[in-house]
Amino acid sequence: MTKKRILPPDRLAECKAAHDLFLAKKNELKLSQRKIADAAGVTPAAVNLYFKGINPLNAQFAAILSEQLQEPVEKFSPRLAAEIEKLTRAAPDRHPPTSNAVMIGPLDEWDDDTPLDDDEVYVPFLKEVELSAGQGRSCVQQSPRQKLRFGKLTLRRQGVQPSEAVCVTVRGNSMEPVLPDGSTVGVDQGTTTISDGKMYALDHGGQLRVKTLYRLPGGGIRMRSFNREEHPDEEYSPAEMQEHEIVVLGRVFWSSVLW
Repeated sequence: MTKKRILPPDRLAECKAAHDLFLAKKNELKLSQRKIADAAGVTPAAVNLYFKGINPLNAQFAAILSEQLQEPVEKFSPRLAAEIEKLTRAAPDRHPPTSNAVMIGPLDEWDDDTPLDDDEVYVPFLKEVELSAGQGRSCVQQSPRQKLRFGKLTLRRQGVQPSEAVCVTVRGNSMEPVLPDGSTVGVDQGTTTISDGKMYALDHGGQLRVKTLYRLPGGGIRMRSFNREEHPDEEYSPAEMQEHEIVVLGRVFWSSVLW
């Protein structure tokens, strides 16, 4: 049988001082070992082991006991009081949190039958449509049914004319994690001039694609995905763009991401 290690005299003195202070104040404060245990997240038996000098006091328990007894830690352990003060001084300054979001109010429930408000417009979706007798070929067209509501102010802030706005659904994982599969993006068809590093929608031989674009010398383009490990860059010269029927449809100005 292993013999329990006896605490040094100074640690025993701390435990006794803490216990004596507890006994002196428990009636006044209506304290019990269970209440202290609950505050410390331990069992009443663990508190008793501290008070009996079986286990030495530590800074964490001392701070909680001080709060419960409404007395400074120095009253029963100057050593731990100094340790707590040292830890407090060493802790980095914490600046108060600053807001990075704005509450815009409750969401209004609506469906396709809900009339548009005066400050709203419908923006149609683009979709891939398989051509009849086209041997599997497709083309990009506006959907006659699928559409999304946009506030006129949202479009105006982005410099987008309502008549030039369309929506595209992102498919696959090439633009993750920024645009997961199923995300919707708003596209400004009035802006097709490429600014390096901006995101654009493209018609690539009848396939809708959303990529980050870069200009290449001679008028070519580089298509870049966010998921570059699985989808490396693609480069096309002007001749290859014509051969592969690559057309820049417009700049992405808005996205809606479902997590």
